[in-house]
Formats: sequence, structure tokens, C-alpha cells
Amino acid sequence: MTSDDEVAGAVRYLFELGMLKRAKRTGWWIAGVKDSETIAEHSFRTAILGSMLAAMEGVDAARTGLLCLYHDTQETRIGDIPRIGRRYLTAADNESVTADQVVAAPAAVSQMIMSVVAEYERGESPEAIVARDADKLECLIQAVEYRHQGCADVQRWIDSSRASLTTASAKRIADTVETVGILDWLR
Repeated sequence: MTSDDEVAGAVRYLFELGMLKRAKRTGWWIAGVKDSETIAEHSFRTAILGSMLAAMEGVDAARTGLLCLYHDTQETRIGDIPRIGRRYLTAADNESVTADQVVAAPAAVSQMIMSVVAEYERGESPEAIVARDADKLECLIQAVEYRHQGCADVQRWIDSSRASLTTASAKRIADTVETVGILDWLR
């Protein structure tokens, strides 16, 4: 039986995750993007991409989407540290942050979330490999959208995201992103 305190712990975690709807991704500021996407917006499309890539790669789409949903939840506590900032800062590992975030939630909830984050962080399962590609591919797609909006200094994000892709499906999508207009879906 779950105690009232554990349910309250889960609710506190849900309120904490609400921060991701307000917290902007900071790396885009370097590129001159004035109103960047939020961490929650990034995570949403990453989860969609992850499930699509998983289907293309023949791995568990639901598990991959779940890994994508939780991949940046720690940023409520440590923020979205741009790559250049990581040279100068040492942050707690994501598994430790997650353990602190869910310590008061029901044991089954805590264990599930910590398991998902640990799998993503290890990056060894086929689903975690696809989820990591989804994260990078979402960044690439967002950069193309920002370039379309007039932000010219995003090519480095496109190039570095493309270079980090490992699955054939993610590479095919990345290649196609450059050939399809961002409003072609209207046709």
C-alpha cells in the first residue's frame, strides 16, 4: 500500500517537472536564438522521434520513447548546461540527481524512473542508443527550424548533431531534413 507521504512525494516530483515547461534550452542563446524552445518542448519531440526511430530500427518503441521522456528531467536541478559550460563545471551525474528527485515517491515509481535514467545514461541497450540518436536528431531539426526563422549561426549545431548519430535510420532522417521544406507538411 502506498502511503500518503509517498503520494505527496510523487506529486512534488510532478510539480518539479513542471519547471521543464518554463526552462529554456540555453545553448541556443549562443547561436543568437532569442526565444529558444523549452526543455519540455525538446523532450516531447525527442520522445516522438525516439519512438519513430525505434520502429525503423526494429527495437522497442515504447521503451525508447520512455527513455527519451526522462533523459533531461534532471535539468530542473542542474539546469541546461551548454556544451562549452561543461568544460568549467562539474555537475552531479544524472542518476544521482534522479535519485534525489524521486526519493520520496512510492518505491515502484522511484525504481522505474531510476531504471529508465540508468539505462539511458549507460547508453548500451538498443533502445538507449536509439534514444541518444533521437536527442541529437531533435537538436538538428530544431537548428534547421531556427535557421529558417533567420538565425544564421546554427550550422555548428547541425554539423555536431549529425556527426554524433549512430543508427542508419537517424542518419537517413538527418539527410532528409536538409531536403524537405519545414512547411512541406502543409501540402
